Amino acid sequence: HSSLGASDAGSGVVSILESLRVYIASGKKQKNDIIILISDAEELGLLGAKSFVKHHPWAKDVALVLNLEARGSGGPSYMLLETNGGNHQFIKEFNKAKTPHPVGNSLLYSIYKMLPNDTDLTVFREDAAIDGFNFAFIDDHFDYHTEQDTKERLDVNTLAHQGSYTLNLLHYFSDVDLSILKGQSDDVFFNFPLFGMVYYPFSAVTPMIILVSLVFLGFFIYGIRIKKISLKESLSSFIPFTFLLGISFSIGYFGWKFVLLLHPQYLNILQGFPYNGYLYIIAFLALVLGIAFWIYHHYLQKVKIVNLLVAPLIFWMVINFVIAFKLKGGGFFIIPLIGMLISWAILLVKYRRTNQRIFLFTLLVIPTLLLFSPLLTMFPVGLGLSAISISLVLLVLLFGSTLPVFGFYSNGKQLAKLFIGISLLAFISASFKSDYKEDRKLPNSIIYIQDMDKEEAFFASYNKKNDSFTEQFLGKNPKQGELSTVFSSKFKTKLNFYKKTTPKEIPTSLITKQENDTLFSNSYVYDYVIKPQRAVNALYITAKDSLAFEQISFNGESFDKKNKDSKYVLTTGKNSKLIFYYLAEGVDSLHIRMRLPKSFHPNFELYEISYDLLTNPLFITKPRSDTMMPSPFVITDAIILKKSF
Repeated sequence: HSSLGASDAGSGVVSILESLRVYIASGKKQKNDIIILISDAEELGLLGAKSFVKHHPWAKDVALVLNLEARGSGGPSYMLLETNGGNHQFIKEFNKAKTPHPVGNSLLYSIYKMLPNDTDLTVFREDAAIDGFNFAFIDDHFDYHTEQDTKERLDVNTLAHQGSYTLNLLHYFSDVDLSILKGQSDDVFFNFPLFGMVYYPFSAVTPMIILVSLVFLGFFIYGIRIKKISLKESLSSFIPFTFLLGISFSIGYFGWKFVLLLHPQYLNILQGFPYNGYLYIIAFLALVLGIAFWIYHHYLQKVKIVNLLVAPLIFWMVINFVIAFKLKGGGFFIIPLIGMLISWAILLVKYRRTNQRIFLFTLLVIPTLLLFSPLLTMFPVGLGLSAISISLVLLVLLFGSTLPVFGFYSNGKQLAKLFIGISLLAFISASFKSDYKEDRKLPNSIIYIQDMDKEEAFFASYNKKNDSFTEQFLGKNPKQGELSTVFSSKFKTKLNFYKKTTPKEIPTSLITKQENDTLFSNSYVYDYVIKPQRAVNALYITAKDSLAFEQISFNGESFDKKNKDSKYVLTTGKNSKLIFYYLAEGVDSLHIRMRLPKSFHPNFELYEISYDLLTNPLFITKPRSDTMMPSPFVITDAIILKKSF
């Protein structure tokens, strides 16, 4: 209800149709069938994909899925896998398709598998054991799910990137024996310029870090014997590096909280990435770089580079050991460590030509910067600016890996001043761009909730700050604090402001108990029809008590048992969601049939929702200004009636 959906997921539909047009125009005769599935209601619970997998006869023939997604309106499209087995053969075959600009790595793949985020592809993997590729872009996160997700704001380069995946993979996989994709072995993989996807087995991760650690230990002992390494100076190298890691995390964590105190209007952007978010990324990164150069400028006058490198080397080694045992998808973190170790070894060798050494050090650090620099923006964009601390800690680690280059630079103090100056300019610029305009609109929300049992009503908002639009409902001094309701956003945002108002004469749904209720020896069948008496978009039902259902169906669609070992198809806790049912065109009621043990006495709450608060003649309202828009991720501009049954 809040978005035009050009990026998410109009861009996917366009990429599919245009790739198919070009494919057909090529005259190629493929070996494999190609199914074009444009599935609706993904945001409502992956419903289109579930319908296809559960009911369509073609579903049993699918061997591979290419799924196109979006979580913003620009930036590179990342390749993510969803497999029940290993990824080795997928990466191998993906490389053979020779997509021109592949972007992705196994760390994102590993993290994605641990997160609760789902796509249509998840349905194929979980419900039909079908694997596939996800392609998604995340930049300009502030457009995600908003009315600003228009074709004009969609980055054309991003759309082209999606198309480059689709067309190349369509040509390649239409002729491949898809049975070869199945396997159990996993690979570390990452994209690298000119090489496409570089990959090697998970099984190599642990031996590699053990070998690198032994080499480090050998060089360390050798360095002490030839008196190039000082044990005292090596231990002192932990002082600046550990301090820098701690201060960078603190700057990110507390710095962003301070920014929110100065600009509380950012809190209304629930995804956590404001329109001037890229300026804040520059500001925080530049500030930490300035502090890093300032600190190491002083230490380099007292401690040799070969000793200052010990702390970063050991930190990178510890990280790689953690990765080896906990998150093998990040196995490519060994690359900075290898580059640093080679540079460190060169420093231990007598070599008079400093310029040639610096050239070698620069070559060794380039792969690290190419691999990891994009992550500095990816984390705060994808996770919100509250995650800027992750980027700042990573920046310090990268700074440590570049010490062989910058350690010979005598003007560290000037670099410190330069970066701190850049930081100040970026913070000031961000502050000047903190207001809302027509091209960066203020999201706000308002709902009307009427409790039919208690005969009371409220206006309420998820906003963290009252504004000229919400004031017409809430007044200038609304009550603040959580209003008791089951509704929250995907970011766990609760209703924040509310004001009691006079209930309206709004017809509520008829709830009819059917005559075919049946009593069994140990269970009872309940049969209800809920029929709204006005134009309603959705029905939301919660169970007030803990329940266990032996059977349950909604308009004839049975709920499948998830756990085969359980005697129940569904269990609920207190005040938990039973169903969120959208009334599609031609559906004017909800028929619920459920069978429970006799020991349960079910009580439910029905919320009937219509998105017509601003157009309903019972309410006199002023529209939003041109600099405002409905909040994404929450129910807004809605009339909600609540009743028990």
